[in-house]
Amino acid sequence: MSFTSPVQPAQEPRQWAPVGALPTPGDRPGPGEVAVWLLRIPPCAAAAVAVAEGMLDERERERAGRLRTDLLRERYVTSHVGLRTLLGGYLGIAPAEVAFVRETCGMPDCDKPHGRPAIAGEDSLHFSLSHSGDAALCAVAGVPVGADVEERDPERTGTRLTGLIGQLHPEERAAIDALPEGLRAEAFLGCWVRKEAYLKGIGTGLPGG
Repeated sequence: MSFTSPVQPAQEPRQWAPVGALPTPGDRPGPGEVAVWLLRIPPCAAAAVAVAEGMLDERERERAGRLRTDLLRERYVTSHVGLRTLLGGYLGIAPAEVAFVRETCGMPDCDKPHGRPAIAGEDSLHFSLSHSGDAALCAVAGVPVGADVEERDPERTGTRLTGLIGQLHPEERAAIDALPEGLRAEAFLGCWVRKEAYLKGIGTGLPGG
């Protein structure tokens, strides 16, 4: 696996490239900053996944075991090992020592612990992980944050456009409908990614949106 350099809005964005060094406790994002990391997952990562699974907790291993193909399992494990590597760097601990919890659901009238994932016992470092295709995106900040990444697959995007366009705000639908047909799928994807990231950031996810 290889990480790209973090981008922090408060600074001049750096060109995407393999990262020279992983974060340390002194690299925690400051007020108003978000560190964004992109992980590229190489093909045929089965051998690495077999070793890396030892870093995951019981819940992560169970989730990986339920995935229906080896490819999906490899991508899930690799992205979560990458997340643990980053968070372990910020916390100054080994990746396997990072302990996760679930926050209370962000939807009204729901107090069950199936909300945003968080680091156990840590209220000053927040993260959001999203993975799609061969990429995983992780945002890290000092306050709750949301991130989403989607694979640019014209056929899949077109199918989602047809099935999910009704879930957009009427003004969003009108803006997409006003575009030339060839641009609508791309516009929908951009809108949907921002919507998912926002809903993850406030802790509801799509069910609450």
